[in-house]
Amino acid sequence: MTLVAVISDTHMPRGARRLSPACVDLLAQAELILHAGDVTEASVLDELGTLAPLLAVHGNKDEGVLQATLPERLVAGIGGARIGMIHDAGSRNRRAERLAASFEGCDAVVYGHTHVPEVSRHGAVWILNPGSPTERRSAPHRSLLSLEIGAAGIRPRLVELA
Repeated sequence: MTLVAVISDTHMPRGARRLSPACVDLLAQAELILHAGDVTEASVLDELGTLAPLLAVHGNKDEGVLQATLPERLVAGIGGARIGMIHDAGSRNRRAERLAASFEGCDAVVYGHTHVPEVSRHGAVWILNPGSPTERRSAPHRSLLSLEIGAAGIRPRLVELA
């Protein structure tokens, strides 16, 4: 079983914004962290990388160095599963269908940008948005995702943060 923590839209540093202790604990327990963009500054990505190995895509609010060095889209093989990742998945209309089609052969597709968590399926493909651990906007809470990946497939769990 592989434990993966999924976050997006950390938008740090900004003001007094920080990851909560509960969020940091979950990230540190993970075997891998996936960040679906809008880290904002490279130093934050470096800090997250001290907690666990990290894969990330760039977001629209990331500084130039991140946009130049991180991919816009990524497909990773993790624990026998294929997971696609992108920051901005576009319009809500037919989003799941578009994501599943554009990441053909993936077991899950992770996206960010909206700050609104999503754990749904489109056919056999998980469509996942972790929300944001720092800025909930229109979501009911700050959040991240925990994925257990094993022989039985992917088991996603939305984690609400106080």
